[in-house]
Amino acid sequence: MVTDPIADMFTRIKNAQRARKQLASFPFSKIKMEILKVLNEKGFVGEPSRKGKKNKKSIEIPLLYEASGESKITEIKRVSKPSRRVFKGYKDIRTIKGGRGFYIISSPQGVIDDAKARKSKTGGEILGEAW
Repeated sequence: MVTDPIADMFTRIKNAQRARKQLASFPFSKIKMEILKVLNEKGFVGEPSRKGKKNKKSIEIPLLYEASGESKITEIKRVSKPSRRVFKGYKDIRTIKGGRGFYIISSPQGVIDDAKARKSKTGGEILGEAW
């Protein structure tokens, strides 16, 4: 049994990219779908799609690579964990890797990236970071 489904999703994405797979697949949940939409907006993964019916729902995403063959995602990590939640106000959200990376934040406005959180002056739980 997986205790942290978001960390499991991040690990499956990293493992699929290291194996040079074209698609990554994992069990469906609404929060995962929202996180993948943020990653898609930033150009790190393709458009997520929902597969299956009722109890067997899953998500498939096409993984994107540079022309040189390198994966678009250099690193993706879980920040807030079930054992230690991390919350930040919009004033405390800093840039990652000189602006090349971003935080994925669960806010009252939904799952957004750090730039949208600063712009809308909304804080929240830091779900993960990617660059």
